[in-house]
Amino acid sequence: MKDLKLVVAIVAALSMAAVVMSAQGRRTLDIYSVDVEGGQATLFVSASGHSMLVDAGFPGPRDADRIATAAKAAGISQIDYFVNTHLHSDHFGSIPDLVGKVPIRNYIDNGNLVETGERSIAAYQLYAAVRDKGNHSVPKPGDRIPIAGLDVQVVMAGGVPIAKPLPGGGQPNPLCAQWTPLEEDKSEDGRSIGLLVQHGGFRMIDLGDLTWNKEHELVCPNNRVGTIDLYLTTRHGLNGTGSPAAVQAFHPRVALFNNAGTKGASREHWLTVKSSPGLEDIWQLHTSMPRKGTPQLHEGAEQGGKDVNTAEQMIANLDDATAHYIKVSVEADGAFTVTNSRNGYSKAYKARK
Repeated sequence: MKDLKLVVAIVAALSMAAVVMSAQGRRTLDIYSVDVEGGQATLFVSASGHSMLVDAGFPGPRDADRIATAAKAAGISQIDYFVNTHLHSDHFGSIPDLVGKVPIRNYIDNGNLVETGERSIAAYQLYAAVRDKGNHSVPKPGDRIPIAGLDVQVVMAGGVPIAKPLPGGGQPNPLCAQWTPLEEDKSEDGRSIGLLVQHGGFRMIDLGDLTWNKEHELVCPNNRVGTIDLYLTTRHGLNGTGSPAAVQAFHPRVALFNNAGTKGASREHWLTVKSSPGLEDIWQLHTSMPRKGTPQLHEGAEQGGKDVNTAEQMIANLDDATAHYIKVSVEADGAFTVTNSRNGYSKAYKARK
């Protein structure tokens, strides 16, 4: 028995040493935008080696395998926090398959489903059965998610924005006067958890599928968030979000569209981002193809198309047969590099002055 205890103690010590060495070997916050074909999945691994997965793609093993591949590339064996921005299956669906590949310690979401469709309920029940076996919590606006080496703040939750501006925010937003409301959204999208992720001087925002009117509450009449470096396009870059009042208030340097070939990166959202003052580049998970039958903000506007794409070297997947990711590595001073795993193309961005 003593020998067994000694072996266990030695193994535990070696495991802890491996974790410490791994953390010491890291210099950057690494962000993996995983291709889940128009769902969403973003893996964050801090310089301390701790991890957060925001959303998890569609049900089934395909997206679970893709997230597990990113986790392996990041050198992690577990996910410390899973944040589900809202209870739609393209954002949590792979969890029942993923936990068998990469264990998850903590779950954060809005709690209970508000939609009543049979398919939504069935998908939610599969997810909740896994979630409820772990540590589960429901955040409030202003809460922080305790990822060692990373500052993650909840700026929206359950349809409610932060009450007070963050440091660097609070400026009047002149574009609010030109904003027009859309029909009230009572779906899960409008309840999306929004996160501001900061590392050194770097700031990134992820608002899930937060819709037009709720997005407005965060930036009007004053911008409560301030400027950001990386804008993960809201709602996959579809219409019904990404108003000029919001995008220009954030003043992003780089935008990343988590789109599929025929979902996301709509023409109006793409052009709104493209024309935002100060934008340096757009990166995309997929080439955006022309499509019909999707909602428009303005009559006659097309969706997708060859001219609504960034430079090919900045697109991770040119078709639906591949699953390359885009990686963002952030230095302690806020400088960051974006890399396309399809072709190895990288571009560095200096820290904001």
